Amino acid sequence: MKYDAAFFDLDGTLVDSVYDLYMALNLTLSDLAFPIVSQRLVESWVGNGIEVLVKRALCGDMQISEHLDEALSERAINLFYQHYSEQVGEYSVLYQHVETGLAALSGMPKALITNKARRFTEMLLDKLAIRSHFEVIVCGDDMAKKPSPEPLLFACDALNITPDKAIMIGDSKSDILAAQAANIDVIALTYGYHQGEQLADYNPQYLYDNFLAIIPTLTQR
Repeated sequence: MKYDAAFFDLDGTLVDSVYDLYMALNLTLSDLAFPIVSQRLVESWVGNGIEVLVKRALCGDMQISEHLDEALSERAINLFYQHYSEQVGEYSVLYQHVETGLAALSGMPKALITNKARRFTEMLLDKLAIRSHFEVIVCGDDMAKKPSPEPLLFACDALNITPDKAIMIGDSKSDILAAQAANIDVIALTYGYHQGEQLADYNPQYLYDNFLAIIPTLTQR
């Protein structure tokens, strides 16, 4: 087949987890007497890891202010960790057709590459019963986060394949840029958390609206 392995993003690609993040983030903001934010805003901020998400919430904007107090950021991040530990997986659900699609790819080695911290990733995978689908799991606190190519190249080494035999499936600019930097083909999915970006502008090899649409691409010869 054209591809020997598939690499998957987590949040916004396999799992709709924004409500867990929304709840934990607003509990954190309330603890700090900051204004709470809408679910739509939280969805637009997701994709670059928890630390960035919390800092965006403190600033109330996608752009993090250079004047944001570091001690406040650290306190807020620690509070978020506490709240998210209680919330993770409570409201998260697999996107439509994900379970069917992963099962259809049971013969293909798969890696999960996420910017989410490992402890939360593993909790979420276990609650949704999909951990067994992945031979390799690379998390945001293991090494550099996407859009760095490092986690994708690590997964190639772990699966003993060359980048040209892998394909990345994700929902954001970070996924596309990481794949391009690693010389790995990429499928961009439009239904996830793309931070308001037009994913077509970043020239992924494939752009689909439905998870099941990836199957013919991954199994082509």
